[in-house]
Amino acid sequence: MASHFVYSSLAITLLSLLFSLVSSGLLLEDGYTVTTVIDGHQLEINPHSVIDRPGSSDLIVLDSSRSAFYTLSFPLSEESVVKRLAGDGVQGYSDGEPGSARFDKPKSFAVDMKGNIYVADKSNHVIRKITNLGVTTIAGGGSKKEGRADGPAQNASFSNDFELTFVPHICALLISDHGNQLIRQINLKPEDCSKSSQSGSALGAVSVWVLVSVLSCLVSLVIGFVARPYIIRHTGRLDPPLQHDMEALPNQSGETSTDLLLRHQKRNC
Repeated sequence: MASHFVYSSLAITLLSLLFSLVSSGLLLEDGYTVTTVIDGHQLEINPHSVIDRPGSSDLIVLDSSRSAFYTLSFPLSEESVVKRLAGDGVQGYSDGEPGSARFDKPKSFAVDMKGNIYVADKSNHVIRKITNLGVTTIAGGGSKKEGRADGPAQNASFSNDFELTFVPHICALLISDHGNQLIRQINLKPEDCSKSSQSGSALGAVSVWVLVSVLSCLVSLVIGFVARPYIIRHTGRLDPPLQHDMEALPNQSGETSTDLLLRHQKRNC
């Protein structure tokens, strides 16, 4: 009797849960699995945002709490090695060498086709750029205060809450300026919107190969035209005198082809 009551209660609970899911418009789709590939406790990082870096096998990891950027190489696993990319881990504002640069707990960044990183350093009201050469300020550096001014990038101003998105087909950064309720745009340099240097190197190699092939053909043609008068002068013709030589050769009985022809004509007469 008790077991019957337990089964009835369980059935009622499941039906209630199913009814609540259907009534809320929730549709569960199967076929997906969640796996932990990186444990920040072991690597001593707190990943706030992760973006793939074009042209490399690295992931860019932003640790907002430490004001620093790191790289992780594929394949991702618990044994992955984390490397500091930029930021010395101290909250502040300083450009220069990547390892000594300082950010103020940024929460948004974008990466262009060349792997350059653009940082929405919203607490400093600026947009920063990280390259292999160092860290620079590309927008807001002239004012370094809250505002909504457009114009030359260094004189522009932003709110204290904005995010960045890189849009390749227009070669620009779009700024979601939440504090000002604006969408703003910064046009990037054309070279930063092209594909990685590896693709450029491959294209260059193909171009060199094609050029060498064309030059080889031209050299062959020139040699042929230069040698042609020499061949004619020594042979009297372009084709070798094969037929004449064959007529001069005797057969097994000692007769040439000309002798055979004359003897055949006499018989016909």
